[in-house]
Amino acid sequence: MNFQHTPMARAMLAIAASLPSAAIAQAQPQTLAPVVVSATPFSASEEAQILTPAKILAGSELRDKLGSSLGDTLSRELGVSASAFGAGASRPVIRGMEGPRVKILQNGMSVSDVSSLSNDHAVAADFGTARQIEILRGPAALLYGSGAIGGLVNVVNERIPTMLLPKPAGEAELRASSADRGKALSFAVDGSAGSIGLHLDAQARETDDYKIPGLAVPGDPASASGRLPSSFTRQRNLGLGLSHVGDWGHIGASVGVLDDRYGIPTDEQAFIDLRKNRYDADGLFRNPLPGLDSLKVKLGATDYRHTEKEQDGTPATDFINRAVETRIEAAHLPIAGWRGSFGMQTEHSNYSALSAATGTPDAVPKTRSTSLAAFLVEERDFGPLRASAGMRLESVKREPDAASSLARRSFDLASYSAGGLWQFMPGYGAGATWSLAQRAPSTEELYSNGPHESTATFDIGDPSLGKETSRNLELTLQKTEGLVRWKANLFHNEVDNFIYGRTPGVSVDEDGAPAADGEFAQRFWSHGDAIIRGAEAEISYNLRGQGWSLRGFADTSRGRLEGAGNLPLQPATRYGMDIGYRQGDWRGGVSLLRAQRQDRLASFESAPTPGYTQVDASLSWTQRHGGSRITWFALAKNLLDEDIRMSTSVLKDRAPLAGRNLVLGMRVNF
Repeated sequence: MNFQHTPMARAMLAIAASLPSAAIAQAQPQTLAPVVVSATPFSASEEAQILTPAKILAGSELRDKLGSSLGDTLSRELGVSASAFGAGASRPVIRGMEGPRVKILQNGMSVSDVSSLSNDHAVAADFGTARQIEILRGPAALLYGSGAIGGLVNVVNERIPTMLLPKPAGEAELRASSADRGKALSFAVDGSAGSIGLHLDAQARETDDYKIPGLAVPGDPASASGRLPSSFTRQRNLGLGLSHVGDWGHIGASVGVLDDRYGIPTDEQAFIDLRKNRYDADGLFRNPLPGLDSLKVKLGATDYRHTEKEQDGTPATDFINRAVETRIEAAHLPIAGWRGSFGMQTEHSNYSALSAATGTPDAVPKTRSTSLAAFLVEERDFGPLRASAGMRLESVKREPDAASSLARRSFDLASYSAGGLWQFMPGYGAGATWSLAQRAPSTEELYSNGPHESTATFDIGDPSLGKETSRNLELTLQKTEGLVRWKANLFHNEVDNFIYGRTPGVSVDEDGAPAADGEFAQRFWSHGDAIIRGAEAEISYNLRGQGWSLRGFADTSRGRLEGAGNLPLQPATRYGMDIGYRQGDWRGGVSLLRAQRQDRLASFESAPTPGYTQVDASLSWTQRHGGSRITWFALAKNLLDEDIRMSTSVLKDRAPLAGRNLVLGMRVNF
């Protein structure tokens, strides 16, 4: 495996040299409270993951990094980039994989939107009121479905209470931003009445078209400048939940409503109106049967709809997805030293992309999808070695409407993983994982045949596509105790039948006929064998303690299609550093991220993506008032006012990220 180690080595040497050696020598070892990852079979801490590296954003770190989209919020994490389709729609890109290979969960259940099908579709998750956001990369993510072949993100807002509070508690936040004239208000509160736990959360956020440092299209003085047209957002969400809680566990339900309107910063300046109603039921039963430690039962139902509209408000296409998901998971008591979980998961959805004017299939016919899966994961300690293994068997069916005359498809999928972590001395570990994962092609990849207004593409699917098969090997070395901590990961992923969108450069009209002045670019869903490999490294000093803290990181990945050059939309090699200081009620920091020029282009991509340097800063002060804490904060993003374009964005040539942005706000915890 020929990893690109030169930028990584240079960055990590610089980071190590910058650590204050005297301070490290004099500092006392520090034990930090573990952060628990809820979307794992064992609810383990961040540092104890075997099947996958994990990262949790929570508390002040999450609030500082909160952006206008989920992708923007996570784009500075190790191994994570973003699709960056304007301010309203941006999904995480994990280790060079995006779309249907990265699954988005809310409280452990699929968000059931259509964001995985196209970059202009927003993630319909209420991340603005989240308690924490979990990132899982690698094999353990596969327990949540074939859509997690590249990883998953779990947004945790604990809308269904799992404990009873002696008095109401919650958080409220108000913030304003300069670059987009943004305003946001959010709150979440929990309480109880007897044995009934109660929850309420809400958010309202509005932004105008955001400022950009130069021209929207580099070198084109006729393109927009000053502000990026059609980059506005308007969002409202409301959630209610209650549960009956006792020593035996809990059982509860919740309802959530999300309304979202956001602009698409293309030449057509279309926009999207989105509405999602979500209903969940959740139960946890402790010691329900002999041999079982716990039993979890989940049910989620989603009614999702968004309409793509032309600049004047004329509806063009209605995207509809109605889905029901169930999940049952049992954790057994140790058997011969092995502890683990097993269960079943089902999902039923009805998806379509219809003409708003006629109700006939415009881009994708009405398609019914069903999946049935069973999974098992086990873990055991052999002295200093912790071993883990898991498997998932899944059956997926795609059934387009009979009027479409398209073939029904069914796929039998099998995914396996095995790994081990060797604690060769206290606080130090070395690990290896291997996995085989399979994914069924999505509805759009199979059956698309029509114009997509927001992406300005005429998408053509291939009903004969086969399933993807990914074989992944990962090596890990880490130090998880003390003031100085670090980790390094190497990964090599071979994917048979990798499905991707190929644009040969042909312009067509709305009927798909070639036209020199056509407003749509042909895009074919094609497949080929691919290899994705990369490396990640991170080192930190006193990350959560008082006084000075430092963090340095670097990541790189490269994807190639065998015999056909590079994979499209691959992330740039990056390295960076965070410097922080906290003393009493004051907390501040500066972060620097350097992304290198990305010139590893697919055969049909036109131009490399320039490198950039992003500098952010933060400052906050907390005061106590009675039983409450009031935090006043200021965040500065892109301080250098850089023209930042993401190599993972299909709009990189016409839609840069926002320029210098100052965010002011206050947060009350009670």
